[in-house]
Amino acid sequence: MGRRSAARLLAATGIGTIGMAGAAGRALAQSGPYPGLPKKPYKFVFVCHVTLDQFFVPAQYGIQDACAAFGCHYQWTGSQNNVVSEMVNAMETAIAEKADGIAVCLVDPTAFDAATARAAAAGIPVVAFNADVPKGSPNKRLSYIGQPLFQAGYNIAEKWLKMVPKGSHVMLSIGMPGSLNEQPRLDGYIQCIKDNGNPVTYDVINTGVDAATEISRIGSYVLSHKNVAGIFTTGGSDTYAAGFVSAQYGLAKKGVIVAGFDLFPQTLGYIKSGDMTFTTDQQAYLQGFLPVQQMYMWKLSQGLVGTADTNTSEAYVTKDNIDQYLGKSRFEGTARAEPV
Repeated sequence: MGRRSAARLLAATGIGTIGMAGAAGRALAQSGPYPGLPKKPYKFVFVCHVTLDQFFVPAQYGIQDACAAFGCHYQWTGSQNNVVSEMVNAMETAIAEKADGIAVCLVDPTAFDAATARAAAAGIPVVAFNADVPKGSPNKRLSYIGQPLFQAGYNIAEKWLKMVPKGSHVMLSIGMPGSLNEQPRLDGYIQCIKDNGNPVTYDVINTGVDAATEISRIGSYVLSHKNVAGIFTTGGSDTYAAGFVSAQYGLAKKGVIVAGFDLFPQTLGYIKSGDMTFTTDQQAYLQGFLPVQQMYMWKLSQGLVGTADTNTSEAYVTKDNIDQYLGKSRFEGTARAEPV
């Protein structure tokens, strides 16, 4: 019986197309069970710019959980101190060893282009996580998983500009100028200030990449700029350092707004105590889990599905919701316990 004849018969008997769809749905539901996606021993290599940074603890838990779900394996490599040449070498090694996929923090606008092209020529999918090349780049990465960093900086500046007095002076910090995991956020800050008619003046301070240096430089700035109305940071480490300095000198009690990025445990403590105004969650766990998922699906489907640019979040953590973040959780990197 043809489809049209069947439809006419069902209509004549009062079942109609809704009933037919329901019957089809019940048939699907009753024809299981399904084995689900197969587990595959793919090996994925993650190339990070700061392999020991505590920000990436939940990201590594996300990688582990995704690998357990899909039967895959992973290697965590790259550079401890944002040395791009070490990261490129790690990519080259992964290509030579015929990895099944490479996830890389693209912290430089051009340095990874050649290696990414070689991986693509070898049939190895490359996805970016945490940091991405600028729009229009010839880089052949398949997708970016992480926060849209320029827009995040812009949006956060819109938030803190409402909190500081017009005509006041603020400090903007960056740990490594030019690095694509922080520079776009700073650019977003500055663009938002311009778009709002330059309601504040600002200094940009290079705080360095280790906590002791960051605390020292932010502290020195605060002591020499008694009129500073806000301290706004662009990375996890300098955000923690700003909270430390705020607590040290009682800045919050003086009305200074302090805000930045990421969920270092110390940062969360400063929000709880009121020494920081807010921080921004970019969901590091998903920045580990989703690259595995995308590379696995790309391999499994032979390139038909799997890769897609993914915004992992721009949630704000304030004193109003801080208690939700203070518990021990594998998803935030504060506990090793597997999710159940």
